[in-house]
Amino acid sequence: MTTETTLIVLFSIATAVAMVVRRLRFPYTVALVLVGLVLGGMHVVAPPHLTKELLFAVLLPGLLFEAAFHLDSAEFWRNKLAISALAVPGVIAAIVLTGLVTTAAIALLGLDAGFSWRYGIVFGALIAATDPIAVVSLFRHLNAPGRLRTLVEGESLLNDGTSVVLLTLILSFVAGENASASGLVLEFIRIVGGGAMMGLAIGYVASQVTKRVDDAMIEITLTTIAAYGSFALAEEVHVSGVIAAVAAGMVCGNYARRVGMSPTTRIAVESFWEYIAFALNSVVFLLIGFEVDLAILASSWQEITIAYLAVLASRAGVIAATTLVLRRTRERIPVAWSLVITWGGLRGALSMVLALALALDFPHRALLVTMTFGVVLLSLLVQGISMPLLLTRLGLVDTTSNKVDYDRARVSLRVAESGLAEVDRMSARHETPPIVLAAFREQYEARRARARDALASIHLEQRELARDASVRAVRHLLAIEQAELQDAVEHGMLRRDLLRTLRADLDARLLRLDAGDYEDPIVLLRERDSAPADVKAAPPDAPAAAEP
Repeated sequence: MTTETTLIVLFSIATAVAMVVRRLRFPYTVALVLVGLVLGGMHVVAPPHLTKELLFAVLLPGLLFEAAFHLDSAEFWRNKLAISALAVPGVIAAIVLTGLVTTAAIALLGLDAGFSWRYGIVFGALIAATDPIAVVSLFRHLNAPGRLRTLVEGESLLNDGTSVVLLTLILSFVAGENASASGLVLEFIRIVGGGAMMGLAIGYVASQVTKRVDDAMIEITLTTIAAYGSFALAEEVHVSGVIAAVAAGMVCGNYARRVGMSPTTRIAVESFWEYIAFALNSVVFLLIGFEVDLAILASSWQEITIAYLAVLASRAGVIAATTLVLRRTRERIPVAWSLVITWGGLRGALSMVLALALALDFPHRALLVTMTFGVVLLSLLVQGISMPLLLTRLGLVDTTSNKVDYDRARVSLRVAESGLAEVDRMSARHETPPIVLAAFREQYEARRARARDALASIHLEQRELARDASVRAVRHLLAIEQAELQDAVEHGMLRRDLLRTLRADLDARLLRLDAGDYEDPIVLLRERDSAPADVKAAPPDAPAAAEP
């Protein structure tokens, strides 16, 4: 079978899987792995092997760029401390813990006497990166809370780069190459920092060119150049291509898309990258299924079980420690979210490719490859399949009809408002006949009226819907207060020492909001309306109502 025919067969399989899981509401990526396992065992198709060259040259740059392109930089920056803690010290701690626990358990059971802690640390580095491909697609499918998605996506995008760099440094150490601790740290900073600078520079250049053209095809091409060019150039100068692609994607998605693309171009670019993500996802997860040999994994089930439990326990420890450290900051992570982040640490293609890339004469290579493949498969199947249930049980997603109708009406209202705003801008530019704009304005006003009627008819008094709306409103108002305080300082109306005090109060209110400990204005209104008349009529000197 030729390469062209094989690709057509793979995409046909992916399309059929997508059509089936859409009806079954089953995670698409997990379904692809299962289908790949079945077809691989039947030897129906002979797909290309999942090599490092294929992953790094074709698959990974596009997937990383697309995920970073849709990551909100403002939300990312608001959670920078948590994401950085998970992506750098968290990865280092996970590597060490995984390696030591795996080595100790293998020695205790007498499975491989020669498997020392050095090779355990290598395994920890191989399996350290949570797979952004699997995690991002799963959380988007489930419509998880926005900040939770940012934490998981941000960590997954960054820890790919840090884990690859750390693996390179660890392999050098295991090979006996002379390197001091300070030298390893400086090399890590050079590779990661160099990748970030490369990606930011290429993303900025692409954004500047985008601002000066108004052609969807050219702008799509520019984003493609930014995605694959940043990765390739970074790897060429021996810095992190993964970090470069992520940085370029964030610049293009949060700068070029907003200031340099017209609405029509933005739709075209987003549609292009949405398809690229679908196509590359399909190939990656099918190849994962094809690459796994269940017979080999079954013969090493003890080692794989030990490795999987060690990986899971190490991640739980890292997430628990991070949650504890951040508990008194504005980036506090709720306990329920900690459980999701722990269970959401799926592993994927990158770990498999890194394991296969080990030198053929590397000690214990066969065991390292087998354990890596086994952990990847278990994480995708066990954690991937159970993640929707976990999110539902913890109350983090709501798929009831009222919630769906409410979200649909809210988005319809937002779209109608945006359309009216754009009609006003077009009218101000005098580029379109007024009679045409009047027709569009009438259509958008009708859509806005329908959306408002739909929102009014939905039972917003239901507790969860009301609470979601209230939390969003309170968070928005607190952000407005923060902006006003900063503006007051810049205009000389407020001293900076007072700003710190007032900001501390805002941060405390945000912490209470994230913890669910706040006074719901809807509840307060109902209590006021139901209170006796003499209670409602408060004296003039009564204390002010509590802030939301």
